[in-house]
Amino acid sequence: MSLPLQALAQAAIKGPFWRVLVVETKGSTPREVGAEMRIWQDRTEGTIGGGTLEAEAITIARGLTAPALRRFALGPTLGQCCGGSVTLAFEPLDAAKLAQISGPIHARPLTRPEMPLSVQRALAKARNSGEAPPLLLDGWLIEPLAPPAQELWIWGAGHVGRALVATLAPLPHWSIRWADTDQSRFPESVPDQVTPVIAANPADLAPLAATSAHHLILTFSHALDLELCHRILSHGFAGCGLIGSATKWSRFQHRLRDLGHSPAQISRIACPIGDPRLGKEPQAIAISVAAALLRERVSRASLAVNTEGQTG
Repeated sequence: MSLPLQALAQAAIKGPFWRVLVVETKGSTPREVGAEMRIWQDRTEGTIGGGTLEAEAITIARGLTAPALRRFALGPTLGQCCGGSVTLAFEPLDAAKLAQISGPIHARPLTRPEMPLSVQRALAKARNSGEAPPLLLDGWLIEPLAPPAQELWIWGAGHVGRALVATLAPLPHWSIRWADTDQSRFPESVPDQVTPVIAANPADLAPLAATSAHHLILTFSHALDLELCHRILSHGFAGCGLIGSATKWSRFQHRLRDLGHSPAQISRIACPIGDPRLGKEPQAIAISVAAALLRERVSRASLAVNTEGQTG
């Protein structure tokens, strides 16, 4: 569990809000520890499991004036079938408070204003040995700051591009740049966490991407797709996917070799994107691409934990 500072700062643009965080669970529960939602007086974002628990949390948050902890027995108290219990932390946040947070670990009180010795010890262990502190300890919340969201470039604002943005934008793991040739190519409403980028030749934007970025290439033009592949291969990237058929990809591989790229480099581009067995509808492509990105992210996180455990 970590504090998604970038996402919270983005949320604060809409005004002060309550962050509701699952900090403890017992038995069967709708969401895991670390799940969260944000609650304003007129809207909500995220979910802690929906249903009666979420409705109760929204009501409580809108009536609070200070940080709080609440425990819910899902069966006896709320009539839910899960049967377990959930403890929620309620924390008021705004842009000013978020601007004061510095890493790498943010500890703050919920029910006890003075920092307990147990929290001091947990923070010292985290600093000295890298041991992760508990999320909730003696009335205090302790969270390491999440790493910056990974840059994800979506090249093309057609049907598949729009489906990808609609699917990926609600997730906090990526900072999305959405590129095309003209403002009219984009929908009237673009999610707050997505940055449209416009250029007469979008391939000219490739050098602006971080070399750690992911790319999804799905423009209206095969010529532009090819130029983007060439520019991105020359620039460096963490991952790249290209929409297309086997015939398109075969031709692209020949042309990219003619442009000086080695077979090993070219093979790093995945084509087609997603899982064709699930269908070619834009939404089916978007769902399968999102699943692949999430699997890769989980695998990378697991590898990092295992490596740290072996070397720590």
